[in-house]
Amino acid sequence: METSLILTGYAIYLPVVILLTFYVSRVLFKNSKVFMLDIFKGREEIASSTNRLFETGFYLLNLGFALRILKLTLSYDTYQSLVEALTYKIGGFSIYLGVMLFLNLYFFFRGKRKAKEAQHTAPQA
Repeated sequence: METSLILTGYAIYLPVVILLTFYVSRVLFKNSKVFMLDIFKGREEIASSTNRLFETGFYLLNLGFALRILKLTLSYDTYQSLVEALTYKIGGFSIYLGVMLFLNLYFFFRGKRKAKEAQHTAPQA
């Protein structure tokens, strides 16, 4: 019974973390384009390209981490144990995604601040 419970857990865990990752990524990178345009002074092509590269890296890091922590260990062969293990895994992954989201936001705001500083210190023509 333990093997079928663990396979059930994997069948629940993988779609949940993949959907969470795609949702957070879509929201983050749809809204970060404004920051990229500001950082790159309105140059649409480089802002979009950089944003897509950040998005690809976000997917790779987060999906890689989700797969890295995939292993489920059940204390008992019960559905209660499965639910507890899944909530622990998915909750931990959600916290990790939140940290990654705020880390990306920090980098976007930092880039915006650096672009603004460079604009103010640039020699006037």
